Amino acid sequence: MATNIGMMDGAYFVGRNEILTWINATLELNLSRIEEAASGAVQCQMMDMTHPGVVPMHKVNFDAKSEYDMIQNYKLLQEVFTKLKLEKHIEVNRLVKGRPLDNLEFLQWLKRYCDSINGGITNENYNPVERRCKGGKERNSKGSQKVTKSLHVNNAANFGSSNGTKQGKVGGSMSDGAYSTSSIQALTDQIADLKLSVDHLEKERDFYFAKLRDIEILCQSPELENLPVAAAFKKILYAADAKESALPEAQELLTIAKDAGTTEDETET
Repeated sequence: MATNIGMMDGAYFVGRNEILTWINATLELNLSRIEEAASGAVQCQMMDMTHPGVVPMHKVNFDAKSEYDMIQNYKLLQEVFTKLKLEKHIEVNRLVKGRPLDNLEFLQWLKRYCDSINGGITNENYNPVERRCKGGKERNSKGSQKVTKSLHVNNAANFGSSNGTKQGKVGGSMSDGAYSTSSIQALTDQIADLKLSVDHLEKERDFYFAKLRDIEILCQSPELENLPVAAAFKKILYAADAKESALPEAQELLTIAKDAGTTEDETET
């Protein structure tokens, strides 16, 4: 069961579009941005689908706009986690701010968890629209619309006009000296995706750097710093040439140390 998964787990490399497609198809919503799930209502209903009857849907506010109302949804979600004995802490103060990366990471974890429970198979007997109606306010007027178009079709609709009205073409075409609304939106989405990619790369870099730093500290400890294996590790850690691997030199140090140890044993004998 995926309750505590590391930041380098494949779950955290699932893209924004895939997460949105999963939410929209599963709950029959029409979200276009990750931030639209910041209220916590979507997460509550995902848990309701995964564990029928555990979430008191009548308490979920799908129309939550203020941070106070959003926090109430997350409190409800945390109670559900506690009831299910899930050791997952919810960063409520960060999620309600609507920042894309924070909300994406939580939804990535949620998808991994739901998939671990039902194998990624949607409960065919679950009616998301009916459950939201029983829960009270709908999130918005689009919330009850069933998503029948693929992500490709939805994206195409965003880039052009469905009624034949002429629009500026995506990719830099100009209309009256300015980018069309669809072009600006497309570029904005690209920037958001690039920012998420950079954030993930920075986290991965920091993750591995921290491991290397731990190894360095260990090698500098009095118990290990004079051992051949510590010298070999340092040879790799402090290698200045990024193009050539320091592994052969490190292995040579170990071989020399081993041969020296063998010679000493023979002499003593």
